[in-house]
Amino acid sequence: MGTLTHDVDVLGSRTRYWEYGTPDTGPTIVVVHGYRGDHHGLEPVVKLLPDFHIVSPDLPGFGESTPMTEAAHSIEGYGRWLAGFLEHLGLTGEVLLGHSFGSIVVAHAVAGGLPARGVILVNPIADDPRKVAGIGATRFFYAVARRLPERAARAWLGNPLVVQGMSSTLAKTRDRELRRFIHGQHHAYFSVFGSRASIVEGFDASLSTTVAAVAADIAQPVLLVAGERDEVAPLPGQFRLLDTFPDARLDVIPGVGHLVHYETPDAAAHAIRVFVGERLT
Repeated sequence: MGTLTHDVDVLGSRTRYWEYGTPDTGPTIVVVHGYRGDHHGLEPVVKLLPDFHIVSPDLPGFGESTPMTEAAHSIEGYGRWLAGFLEHLGLTGEVLLGHSFGSIVVAHAVAGGLPARGVILVNPIADDPRKVAGIGATRFFYAVARRLPERAARAWLGNPLVVQGMSSTLAKTRDRELRRFIHGQHHAYFSVFGSRASIVEGFDASLSTTVAAVAADIAQPVLLVAGERDEVAPLPGQFRLLDTFPDARLDVIPGVGHLVHYETPDAAAHAIRVFVGERLT
């Protein structure tokens, strides 16, 4: 699968995106990563779909994309950005995939009228994220970042001990080599962001709503890919979410948590391939 890197200006963000394959390769999927991540996170899944055309941007303010200057880093702002990004590339009406925070962005954008053939939500945020265990400490962490000068805030936000703690909590695999890979990915990419302001705004956005808030307004076929041991998006909420969509199916991957894209990319890719093949072609 060939990979090309491109830049496009949307809402004041120089958005960098990666293109795997071409429109002639197969069905197009546009993927939207999670909070504090970038396109690298979904690459293990993307690489298992060589017969698809996949477009994978770094969200504005994350990775190699600069923050937006013409919209806030809110769910509404990211939805406007996604619509502009797709329009610029001529990809309106394709399959949209969102992971975690990206699931909220994609769901709200489609519910708001963004055309899509189908929607794939990996580790979707079904329940109120303000009630997740440990959220108080996380809020304190970002509250400190708000009050620090930019340089100190960047050091605080990228504290390797915090990154390691987060990574260790989310990883459920007992495979030592895989755990090292996951930790390495988080240390390499979790702290690459445009500014303190964009990251803090993004954090606020991640707590502001859920996929469930708009699920009933999404008429397109939906695939939910959930982790059996997900503590960020717990499994009971996924079953409730499934019943809210007019047309959805749920694939639960055993033994994995919120890092389906790292720990079980083969299972995620299989679920995507089956969904697109059976429902969208």
